[in-house]
Amino acid sequence: MKSTGGAALLAASGGLATPALSQGAAAKTLRFVPQANLANFDPIWGTQYVVRNAAALVWDTLYGVDDSLVPQRQMVEKEEVSADGLVWTFKLRAGMKFHDGTPVLAKDAVQSLVRWSQRDPMGLMLRALQNELVAVDDLTFRWALKKPYPKMLLALGKNNAPCTFIMPARIAETDPFKQITEYIGSGPMKFKKEEWVPGAKAVFERFADYKPRDEAASWLAGGKKMMVDRIEWVIMPDPATASAALQNGEVDWWEQPLPDLVPVLKGNRNISVDIADPLGNIGAFRMNHLHAPFNNVKARRAVLAAMNQEDFMRAVVGDDTKLWKPLPGFFTPDTPLYTESGGEILKMKSLDAAKKLLAESGYAGQPVTCVVAQDQPITKSMGDVTADLLKKMGMTVDFVATDWGTVGARRAQKTPPGQGGWSMFHTWHAGADCLNPAPYTAIRGNGEKAWFGWPDSPETEKYVSSWFDAKDLTEEKAAIAALNKAALEDVIFAPTGFFLSYTAWRKNVTGIVKGPLPFFWGVSKA
Repeated sequence: MKSTGGAALLAASGGLATPALSQGAAAKTLRFVPQANLANFDPIWGTQYVVRNAAALVWDTLYGVDDSLVPQRQMVEKEEVSADGLVWTFKLRAGMKFHDGTPVLAKDAVQSLVRWSQRDPMGLMLRALQNELVAVDDLTFRWALKKPYPKMLLALGKNNAPCTFIMPARIAETDPFKQITEYIGSGPMKFKKEEWVPGAKAVFERFADYKPRDEAASWLAGGKKMMVDRIEWVIMPDPATASAALQNGEVDWWEQPLPDLVPVLKGNRNISVDIADPLGNIGAFRMNHLHAPFNNVKARRAVLAAMNQEDFMRAVVGDDTKLWKPLPGFFTPDTPLYTESGGEILKMKSLDAAKKLLAESGYAGQPVTCVVAQDQPITKSMGDVTADLLKKMGMTVDFVATDWGTVGARRAQKTPPGQGGWSMFHTWHAGADCLNPAPYTAIRGNGEKAWFGWPDSPETEKYVSSWFDAKDLTEEKAAIAALNKAALEDVIFAPTGFFLSYTAWRKNVTGIVKGPLPFFWGVSKA
């Protein structure tokens, strides 16, 4: 799973405007070009990967999944479960500190879980089962349930957003639907708020009092040992600028290089290029189920009938067919629960069928507000295909070209499209998040509590529950097949295909690990 590489952050849109570093300081500073701008920094309020990735440096979690997707203890020293599975008692590791010097206590974990559980699908499930969640003493807290929840440790250690990032209780008391303004964690790096320039840079500094675990690091688990003192995220929305900066040694690691530029990077003897994560990504065309036209299922099905996933995938990754696959469903290919049940509509590629469904939906020519981030190559590429597709279907397109940070804020709005809301946006989901329904936020159909778009699909939810209740793999597969079919019938969202992404780094950087997010611990720079 490992390949040489590095992780860094700081900013500039066209070359670094930072003072020259001494040779020693340069070796301890990792400069990283993230996938998008860090426009906001609350890992519970939203689910953008760029925020989750930065948050993993600043905040630690109670458990963390390893590279086998097994949750391991992280901030927790030990846990006990009652014989009936109803009472979980957790003891934190002693001696942990927040970045402001205060000790990490059970009350902090409790309040952080209260906030997290109001935004996360697995957290909402736990809230529905909860009798009490209380601190027992300074290092111990208890979560008592009305019904056993066997996926507890996965909920507390999963890597998809929102993760169970632990904050000081006073910060975690913030309404989960409002953003925090203090960024104090107990993770391996401190966030330098005074150096944060959204759209330009974000800076992280090693936390001297961090206590890594003794185990070897593996994804979000184990000893998160920082080999550099400073990480600078350099925001470079222009791929050509980022490519030049990497080749010139101005930056050390580019998270997501444009596929068209990969041949040039591979030709540079100082640069390594590799697939970032073999589990890949699932592209998503996300529709707003609350407002016309996509509040009508026939309008949503019209999109599925018309779309050709190849158009979307070639726009995202180019003509290399090894980098993408058609995906007549929602689950990660080549994994145990993959299914194509109900996926026939995604194989139609028929404008005539789409126009018929659209007419039956009662669509009357109203503008379809497509909110498309231009600073994120993946969403920009898919958005261009979508605008053309909807016009061919006979829809009026209101194309809102914006940035990824604005998309993150706007998609949370439930107001109608003409009043600051939206009709659709594009995103993607890491394949590691789409192996099963437990961490798969985007597959849920629980209405007002669902992810952005707020699909209300009782059939989908029924089979989500069936999967959680499954006693073996055979029952799990049956539940997932039924879930896939129901989610396509109600069009929870439109999958645009499965694709792989590259990552690139200078060869004097070592320790980069393949996975669904950039793991900075263990990364060093000569």
